[in-house]
Formats: sequence, C-alpha cells, structure tokens
Amino acid sequence: MQDVQQIRNTVILGHGNSGKTTLADALLFTAGAVNRLGKVDDGSSVMDFEPEEIKRQVSISTGFNHLNWQKKEVFLSDTPGDDNFVNETKFAVQVADSAILTVGAVLGVRSQTERFVDFVEDRKLPCLICITKMDRERANFQKTVDEIKENFDLNPVILYLPIGAEDRFEGVVDIAGNTGLFFAADGSGKVTKGDVPAGMEDEVATLRESLMEYVAETDDDLIEKFLEEGELSPDELASGLAVAVREAKIAPVCAVAALKNAGTSVLLDTIVDVLPSPDQRPAIVGTDPQGELVERRASTDEPFSAQVFKTMADPFAGRLTIFRVYSGTLSGDTFYNASKETSERFGHLFILEGKEQKQVKQAVPGMIVAVAKLKETVTGDTLCDESHPVVYDALEPMAPVISYAVSAKKGDEEKLFSSITRMLDEDLTLQLTREQQTHEILISGVGQVHLEAVGDKMKRKFGVEMELRLPKVPYRETIKDSVTVQGKHKKQSGGRGQYGDCTIEMSPLPRGEGFEFVDSIVGGVIPQQYRPAVEKGIIEAMEKGVIAGYPFVDVKINLIDGSYHNVDSSEMAFKIAGSLAFKKGVEDAKPVLLEPIFELEVMVDKEHVGDVMGDLNSRRGKVLGMDATEKYEVVKAHVPQSEILLYAPDLTSMTGGRGAFTVRFSHYEEVPSQLMEKIIVQHESEG
Repeated sequence: MQDVQQIRNTVILGHGNSGKTTLADALLFTAGAVNRLGKVDDGSSVMDFEPEEIKRQVSISTGFNHLNWQKKEVFLSDTPGDDNFVNETKFAVQVADSAILTVGAVLGVRSQTERFVDFVEDRKLPCLICITKMDRERANFQKTVDEIKENFDLNPVILYLPIGAEDRFEGVVDIAGNTGLFFAADGSGKVTKGDVPAGMEDEVATLRESLMEYVAETDDDLIEKFLEEGELSPDELASGLAVAVREAKIAPVCAVAALKNAGTSVLLDTIVDVLPSPDQRPAIVGTDPQGELVERRASTDEPFSAQVFKTMADPFAGRLTIFRVYSGTLSGDTFYNASKETSERFGHLFILEGKEQKQVKQAVPGMIVAVAKLKETVTGDTLCDESHPVVYDALEPMAPVISYAVSAKKGDEEKLFSSITRMLDEDLTLQLTREQQTHEILISGVGQVHLEAVGDKMKRKFGVEMELRLPKVPYRETIKDSVTVQGKHKKQSGGRGQYGDCTIEMSPLPRGEGFEFVDSIVGGVIPQQYRPAVEKGIIEAMEKGVIAGYPFVDVKINLIDGSYHNVDSSEMAFKIAGSLAFKKGVEDAKPVLLEPIFELEVMVDKEHVGDVMGDLNSRRGKVLGMDATEKYEVVKAHVPQSEILLYAPDLTSMTGGRGAFTVRFSHYEEVPSQLMEKIIVQHESEG
C-alpha cells in the first residue's frame, strides 16, 4: 500500500433501501475479501453488524472495509440512507475521494437522494451512479436514469446498458467497448464477453456516440478530433472518460443486482479504471499556527496529516478513533494533535474490516485507519507531524431538531449520564443540556429514531436504559395591570406573636425586563432592617408562581407603606407579608401566562410550500416571510414551542422527507386565554 496511485477511497451513498450495504457486501465477495455473500436481512452482512442495525434492517453507522482489485486497494465506506443517521453519511463524504451513488431501479429518486447529491456536489466529488436492484419486479433502468437527469446536474452518461430486467437481467452492454458482458448464473460475479444482443445495436450505437461526445467535450484536442472524424480511439475514450469523471464533468451510469451478485465485477472495473486516486484530487487546505493557509498534497513526500471523522465508544476497548490520512506517512507510535496542541501515543494501527480490525505498520494518503484508546483526540481533530503543524476545518455536524427529557429507567442516574457522555464522543449530533427553569435534563438529536437507536446502543454497551418523555414547556407568569395592595401577617399564639404589614404598588415591566424592586418608604413605618425581608418574600413567591406554578417575570414592585409592632415584628413576619401582598396583587392585576416562541426556518421543495405554511398556521405560527434558494423555498416563522415539540417527524410525514428545518429561541409572548385556562387546570390536577 505504498503507492498512493494504487489507492481508491470511495463512499457508497444513496436513499434508504437502495441496496448500499448489499452492494458493498457483494463487492467484497466478488473481490475475494470475504468468503461468503453477506445479507442484511439474515444478519450475515459484513458491513451492517451492530445489533441495532440487524434489528432495524437499516444502516445506523458507516461501515468500513477494503478490497484488492486489479492490484488497486479500494477503501469502501458504506453509509446510512435514513435521515436519522445522515450525519454519518455527511462525515464519510467529507473524507472520500469519490462517491458511488446508488438509486433503486424500482423506487427511483427519493428525497434522501437529493440530500446526498448535495453532499457530492458541495465537495465536487467524482461520482459513479449505480442503478441497483435490477432483478426486482418493476425494475426500470431508463425511467430511473431519466429521473436522475430531471432532478440533478450530475450529467449522468450510460456506461453500461442492462440486458434485460427483473428475472431476465442477465448482463450489460459495455458502451465504450461495444461488447456484451454476460453474468455467471452461479452468483460468483464473473462475466463472459460476447456480442451485443440482437435488437440492441441501434440503441447501443446512439449511446456510444453520446458517450464519445460527452467525453470529447471535456478536452479541446478530443473535441477537435471527434468533430473531424466522428470517432475516438479506444485509448482516447478510456483516458478521456477517466479525466471527465475525475473532474466531475460526467457521472457514468452502471447497473447491478447485488443480491444475485450480478454486475459487481463490472462495477469494480469501473471503480479502479475511472475513479481518482488520492493524488488526483485537489490538495487539502488548512492553517498553520500563525493562521496562514497551508496546502497538503496526497503524497508520501509531504509531512504527515490526517483528520478524525468518526469515534466509536466501546466498553472494553475504549474509544476507537477513525481517521483519513491526507498527506505523508504515519508509522511509529505517536502523532501530534494540532487541534488540541498535544501529542498522543497509540498502540497499534488498524484497517477496519467490518467489525474486525487488521493491524498494519503504516498508513499513506487515501487510507482510512483507526487507533484505540486515545485520551485527548475527538472527532474533527487534525493529526499531523509536530514539526509541520496544520489544522483542517472542523467537521460541522447536523443540528439537532428534536429534544426529550431524559432519565434513567431504573434510577441509576449517574451511570446513565456517564454513558450518554461517552455516546456524545461517538455522535456529534447528540446534545445534552439542562433546562434551568424546569430542571429537566434534555437529550437532543436529529430524529426520534436516532434517539431510540442511541438508547438501544447504550443499553447493549453500558447496561443502562434511558427513559424519554416530552419536555415540559418553560412557561412564565406576568401581569398586565397595575394595582396597589396590602399584605398583612398577624398571628397571636400565647407568647410572642408575629406581625408584618406592607403595602406595595405592583406594575408590569416591558417584556424581558425581569424584576425591579423599589423601596419608597418614608420615615419609619417599616424599620430598615425589615424591608429586605419584604423583597425576599416577594422573590420567593415569584419563583413558585401564583396562577400555574411557573416563575413570575417582568414586574415592578414599589414598597410604599406599612406598619410594625415593637415586640411581634420580625424578618419572617415581613417576608410572609410581602409574599401575601404579591399573591393578592397578582389576582387583581390581570395575570397571564407567557410562552416561549421559537424562530423556525423550514427548507422545502416548491411542491410542499403550501402544506408547510398551512400547517404552521394551524400551530399558531406567524409566517414572517419566504426566501428562495436554487433548490428550495425557505419559510421563516415564529411558532410557540409547545406546538413544535414533535415537528421533526411531522415535517417528514408532511413532505415525504423533502423538508428540513432549523429552530432557535426567539422571545416570549402571551398565551391565548383559552389555552391558559387549560394549562392552569392541568397544573391544578397535577398539584
């Protein structure tokens, strides 16, 4: 693995149920990297091996493996297609040199496909398009290709045309070579060359001319020859095709039926022939300690540099740190973490083979490798040669959009939160926060299934169960009118009595002003030493709330009068008097509840804008306006928090997965009276 030119680092991505994992398993089997064809549905998959993945029959984490084909070392990353785990896909794309986009021949382009194409286009990744499940009933190759053309700017060009479909899918025509490739019936992945089947000659000729035209257009010399002669030589076509793919000008289209291992050897040939080696990709740019830009090329002659893009928590092995090497050679037992400005020592260096690990002595650019039990290093950190420090841009995780209050199912809170902390290292989309007002611990993620999967993994790895419930909405109380009110506490019980008497003016403050206390006592009607007790009693009453148990805000108290008793007055008596005055005053000053309002930005396709806006109105939302991007409409609105606690699954259902949103706290507003009554009744029933 010394020759960087012999390495291919590619990520397999596509919509849920497009057959990514089955394809990865089939590629490994065809190349002889594994001795059996793994399947997702029976738990034998090499790439989907975690119990949570087997249970749900979906990829939750990115799986890694490698194979050797035509003396090329191919590193494969098999990514999740479910929206709940899309951050895994995003990070894997960040460290890949190319992509294999899978689109099911039956399902066609789905909402997730759009997101993954965005990832590819953002990084200008060279891309192969693989139409999967060609053996399934209703498989339609041409319809799927047409959908891709209609929806994306990938410039798909058919490189392999299927011979038959459904149960008659028996081979492909190599458009560039103008030959038929027929699949072995034994599932070995082997092919036999033959003639183009009768009846397909005209279509193949048209596609071949189109392929040549696309390839020629990427090079001035080739287009000149093509225009003059109408033909390119096999060598010119092959080299021109590789350049066009490498520069992301075209995306060749292949066809496979991975479950039958049909077409995988053809795809492997295409991977090693047209996808770029690491040194054919642009140099990566970082910054040195002085803040100057630094380039690192994918060469063993450059200083070592790498970036951590995934961390796995293991109760026995500790943390497993996975990183992509960008430049230089890693050997020995230490490296420098430029992000943390510290050196880290490691034991062994591994290549990942599904759930297994293979020890290697060194790593070169393009390789994905792992080390165990690092103390300081986390996802996103840059590793490098200490004498040539560089820091690459940190990886930006997807923002969490759903939150639940979390607690331990069986009361072991300490074990629960130490386990969640370990999961935070593994999954950057998880967040753990404390809501100051409700005193709840909130766990946030990108979806309900995401958090459920985290819970399953914690139970298996650390033996602790978490319980999720909808979080309490942090309402607040305030008043709308001004009043003057007396609070008197007088108690006689044989010995020394209790006496405290105060009169206060209570008035509302502008929203967000909090609390103001003014002492306007003239003379000694209340001695100086008792006045702070009045304020303290009011503050304690405010914290507990008056009408529904929520904290009181935005009120001004002016202490204007009172009386005292030489013997029976005390701080406690005036504290009680202040509390009584406040509670009595609230009842007369038109008390209201305030609710948190969040600013919501919903990104959605034009087709679903009306549905989204209608739904926001039904949630008491106020649409603030709309912006348009190249692909999406962005609806901005203010919506009460209580109405969007489960907005993530609702939006997915409403838009068929074509919507996404961000949310942040904006301000507090008055709760409508009919809803306020319900909240008060609920508080009284819970009390």
